This record gives sequence, C-alpha cells and structure tokens, in this order.
Amino acid sequence: MIVRKTPAELEKMRQSGLLVWNVLKKLGEMAVEGVSTLDLEILAEKMIADAGAKPAFKGYFVQAAGERYRFVLCTSINEEIVHGMPSAKRVLKSGDILSIDTGVELNGYYGDSALTVPVGEVSEETRRLMRVTEESLELAIQQVRAGNRLFDVCGTVERHVVSNGFSIVREFVGHGIGTKLHEEPQIPNYVDRKNENPRLKEGMVLAIEPMVNAGGPESKVRSDKWTAVTKDGSCSAHFEHCVAVTENGPWVLTRP
Repeated sequence: MIVRKTPAELEKMRQSGLLVWNVLKKLGEMAVEGVSTLDLEILAEKMIADAGAKPAFKGYFVQAAGERYRFVLCTSINEEIVHGMPSAKRVLKSGDILSIDTGVELNGYYGDSALTVPVGEVSEETRRLMRVTEESLELAIQQVRAGNRLFDVCGTVERHVVSNGFSIVREFVGHGIGTKLHEEPQIPNYVDRKNENPRLKEGMVLAIEPMVNAGGPESKVRSDKWTAVTKDGSCSAHFEHCVAVTENGPWVLTRP
C-alpha cells in the first residue's frame, strides 16, 4: 500500500531531508585524497547525533545479507555500485569517484539521499558518467507530478542513460519513504512491465536513485555480503533525492 503524507507530515520529512543534505554537503567537501571512508563515517555520525536525529542505515536488517548493517554511511568507490562499507583501510586517492549514501530519522520521519563526487582529477568519461546520472535524476524529478504514472519516472531515467551509452543497474531500485525508510512503491530506473504502474497522487514521496554503470549493467555482491560491484569492473555512479508530489509539482525534500 502506498502511504500518502499530509502537508504537516511533508514538513517533517523536509526537516529530515535538509539534515541529510547538510551531512552530504559536508562529506562531499571532505572527500579529498588521503581521507578514509571511516573518517567520513565518524563525521556523519557526529553530525546526525548533534542534530538530535538517528541514522537510518545503522542497525537496518537486510534479508539478503542476513544481518544488520553496521554503519551510518554507504561509501562506494569506483566499481562499487552501492552498500560499500566505511573502513580506515579505504583511503581516497586522486582519480577515484565516491558515492556517499545516507539517511536519517528525525521526529519519526525519514530522509534519504546520495551523491557521487570526484576525488582530485578524474577522466572526462568518468565525469560524463556522473553528469549523465545526475541529469537522469533531475529529468525524473520533473515527472513527479499528480496524474503522471510511475513509469513516467522510471522511463525518463532509462531513456536518458541508455541514449548516452551507459547502462542501468537492475538489481537495486528506488522506493517510497516516510515513517519507514523503505515503503511502497518500488521505483526501478527502467520500465519493468512486471511491476505495478500506479498513478502519482498528491502526498506520495518517492526516493528516486539512478545507479548507472559505465560498462554493462550486470552486478555482483562481494563476499562481505554487502558491497555490490559491477561485474566488468567499470565505474558506477549513484545520485538520490526524496521527492514529494504536491499540487504545485515536484518538491525535492532533500535539498534547499
């Protein structure tokens, strides 16, 4: 069942979303050569606690892994698509790209967002991968309007990514969000005819998160049971925002 939020609930989600934005902004600035992903984790945990919020990911049980996630952030480097785990051993170097994904729960409501940042100088093709991925998210956001259907959002991501010569990860998808981190509906970054195609209505909130590979779409999960990587070793980029359907069009809750 898709849960629609009242204006008052959306205002609460806005506060969660802005906290996530502030954390990611700070971490993106800190992601330079010589910094470890554990350094980012420590700062994020402090910022979230200082704001009186709870980390959404830490302690979250995932059936596929068979255990609870142990970190505040997912930090995924280069060929890592999602769910990379912070570590003192993962030190950033020039030429890397880093996806940072985090969520918070504040006053009973969740915010969830991700961005991918370059570390030092990266190749032009890698910059294009990041740009196209972010563009696909921005184009999808414009489809989050009452009366449209979910496939309008999914298909917009798919068309932009594929037309630019990149591929879409199919095993991981976006989701609804509210008083739970993951709610209905699931939001693939491609049109999956086996899925429901609900009409968008005011009060729905969608966490849209394109995950795009420079090479093929295939992925695998490492032996740590969490880190998803591209099968061919190509780089992957990831961007995410929470977007509400309102009478005035899309409202991105996870940025000012």
